[in-house]
Amino acid sequence: MMDELLNNSEEPIEGANSAENIEQLPVADEIMTEDEQAEDESFSKMSRQELLAKFNELIKTEKIESVIYSVEKIKTAFYKTYRADYEVARDKYKEQNEGSIEGFKFSDENQEDTFKELYNLFKDKKAAYHKQQEEEMTNNLNKKNQIIEEIRSLVNKEESLNVTFQIFHGLQDQWREIGNVPQASQKSLSDAYNYAVEQFYNYIKINKELRDLDFRNNMEQKIELCEKAEALMMQESIVKAFKTLQEYHNQWREIGPVPSEQKEDLWDRFKNATSVINKKYQDYFESQKEQQIKNLEQKTALCERIEEMVASTIEHAKDWEEKTAEVLKIQELWRTIGYAPKKDNNKIYQRFKTASDQFFAKKRDFYKTIKEGQKTNLQLKIELCEKAEALKDSTDWKKTSDAFLQLQKKWKEVGQVPHKQVEPLWKRFREACDCFFNAKAEHFKSVGSDQEENLKRKQELIDRVVNFEKSADDKENMRRLMDIQKEWSSIGHVPLNKKEQVQKAFRDSINAQFASIKVNAGERDKANFKNKIDTWVETKSNGKIYAERNKIVTQIRETENEILLYENNMGFFSKSANSEAMIEDIKRKIANSKNRLVSLKEKLQMLNNIE
Repeated sequence: MMDELLNNSEEPIEGANSAENIEQLPVADEIMTEDEQAEDESFSKMSRQELLAKFNELIKTEKIESVIYSVEKIKTAFYKTYRADYEVARDKYKEQNEGSIEGFKFSDENQEDTFKELYNLFKDKKAAYHKQQEEEMTNNLNKKNQIIEEIRSLVNKEESLNVTFQIFHGLQDQWREIGNVPQASQKSLSDAYNYAVEQFYNYIKINKELRDLDFRNNMEQKIELCEKAEALMMQESIVKAFKTLQEYHNQWREIGPVPSEQKEDLWDRFKNATSVINKKYQDYFESQKEQQIKNLEQKTALCERIEEMVASTIEHAKDWEEKTAEVLKIQELWRTIGYAPKKDNNKIYQRFKTASDQFFAKKRDFYKTIKEGQKTNLQLKIELCEKAEALKDSTDWKKTSDAFLQLQKKWKEVGQVPHKQVEPLWKRFREACDCFFNAKAEHFKSVGSDQEENLKRKQELIDRVVNFEKSADDKENMRRLMDIQKEWSSIGHVPLNKKEQVQKAFRDSINAQFASIKVNAGERDKANFKNKIDTWVETKSNGKIYAERNKIVTQIRETENEILLYENNMGFFSKSANSEAMIEDIKRKIANSKNRLVSLKEKLQMLNNIE
């Protein structure tokens, strides 16, 4: 009976749930926990000053081992905003200094110096902590090896069994109080300890009462560990539960034998709690891993989209602004996607940042080229202004009119100038043009003996419009009214004091007739536009005609770009599932834009015919 009890040593159970194999499961550091994600998001919202304050607080008030993860995330958040602000400040300085960065100094460089000082302090403390840990674990290993030797030497003691056993229990207490040892030595050390304990029992043949007392004490400790392990099954954070369970397994190894009749039941109970926690942890790990893999796939797709834009050829400012809006939306979407797996998270972020930086660098280069061209255009338009100003007082009406029309044509052909020069230059050029054409108009207002006859003819036309008899054919009615408009435009000037009166009477009467005819909106719009430009011709409003032409040319270019964008988008959506409704909507928009383009070109032709 005594030999049976003394040989009652516990063997580890084979399988994933044994105390020896529990650490083979994925460790918590391979995934990002909810607490870590929340802390990450908190740091990303802080300013650099707040991050420095938090950094300083952590390394001066907290244990260094508890803030290692937080410090690295503070470092990432700090340099993310620092680099972004640095690049903005550098580019602004470069723009203000004609592309040169000589003499540039970032105003917040002192913050980086402060951060480096804190980080060096952190590294020193972390190194000291690791060195201390290694020294403590090595010291603990030596202490435990010494205890094993002392247990082995108890067999040679000459004291009574009671005294020897008290010494033995004291050595066991010391063993439990000693902290961690190096991971590589844990198993061999535990095996040596258990073997020494068993040999002690076998040698001294301790009396049953003392042995049973020791076994019962061991059993109570293991029952308590079983209860603690079972309580972990209700722990809200399975990662924390798993880590705590590992500590319980280490404690289990340190406790000596229990009565043989309780041995298997106790181990089964502890093993069952372990299995439940391991299963929950494995499921949690797999779900987190699966979600983070999906996040990685989504983020990879966003990287590829921006890289695609970087590789494409973008030649117009409007296209750059559209692509920029898309990149900003992609960046907003990026922030809504969770973390990728830890081993990929920083890599995919760097890929995304690199693609975004390349896009905006390419955009800056484009506008730099544009600005260089704008300087040339500025000089060309200044020269046109000077030529217009030299001609503005000329009284050679025909020759100078032709010269001004050529200047206006060249003005339209010259590209963009710096934004702040657009309005002043246009005002200067327009004033020179208006000066000449207004003088010309005034000259011709005062000459000609036919103005009274022209007035009579126009009044007759007004009467014809007022008494216009419509036929059943609305298109024919429209054609007849437009012929009257042409006839009105062909009649020369009327006396100045009658001009506005007859012009208003004609416009009101013909607009009323157009409104009563049932024709499509496009035809009516064309007629109204014709009426408007005829009024400008009548009043010699050359500035309005020129401004209208520029506006329509701009609208034509924008509509052509709009059609191209819609056609490109239709090709993009055709690759997507359930996209029929979107494709039909785009087709409708393309048709509308093309109709609008035809109308705009017709109006431009009307204006060109005036010249």
